[in-house]
Amino acid sequence: MNRFIAKLSFLFTAFMAAPALAQDAAEKAAGTGDAGWIAIAAGLAIGIAAFGGSLGQGRAAAAALEGIARNPGAAGKIQGPMILGLALIESLVIYAFVIAILLTLKATA
Repeated sequence: MNRFIAKLSFLFTAFMAAPALAQDAAEKAAGTGDAGWIAIAAGLAIGIAAFGGSLGQGRAAAAALEGIARNPGAAGKIQGPMILGLALIESLVIYAFVIAILLTLKATA
């Protein structure tokens, strides 16, 4: 089920952002661009990224806590990789946020 959600979120993000970036120069010069679609794509991208990131962080924390509960002596060995994993997951969400901001700035330009 989690792989399905990951694939579905990737497809939504990929197919919503692609038309937003394919704006023709003539449309931009004429002012008839798709600013509304770009805003929708940016909103969906950050929403899906936040949802996926929170799911990933929740699963990582749950697995780490389960491992610590089973073996309290390994807490030090589990905590470091867990924090690194959480930081990497959070960096992907921040990356999606930056892309959403860039799409929004493109829509208003």
